[in-house]
Amino acid sequence: MLFLIAYICSVVLINYAFSTAPHLDIIWSAWGGLVFVLRDMVQTRFGHGAIAAMLAALVLSYVTSDPSIALASATAFAVSECIDWLVFSVTKRPLHDRLWISSALSIPLDTFIFFGMIDAFTPAVILTAMGSKFAGVTAVWLIMAWRLRKQAVAS
Repeated sequence: MLFLIAYICSVVLINYAFSTAPHLDIIWSAWGGLVFVLRDMVQTRFGHGAIAAMLAALVLSYVTSDPSIALASATAFAVSECIDWLVFSVTKRPLHDRLWISSALSIPLDTFIFFGMIDAFTPAVILTAMGSKFAGVTAVWLIMAWRLRKQAVAS
């Protein structure tokens, strides 16, 4: 439940931050990595119920943030969630691999769509956003792979 609340709050807060201080876009783009990690944790625990969490976060974002930021966030999340849904539904690989594969496909699209829609499409912002997202997802992948190996050795 902690990951669910943290995920919703992070989406709302990051959209609010982009709305109130867009000149700090590099800082906010680095925060995006945390949002992707939290989303993966919510998906791991709640499966496709993560979509309900995303919708709640986007409704709250629309109320608290600039509507154009909320729309960009909703559009980017919708695309990345569709990709995640496909990977999680079709792929039979272990969970940690599905998380990384879905992120490898969805992170670039999510990043380009969001920053393109809010007119913050600069190399520094794009590299920071993608770097933080891939770093976070890779950290989660490594932890999950390590736990799997540890369980296999213990068995």
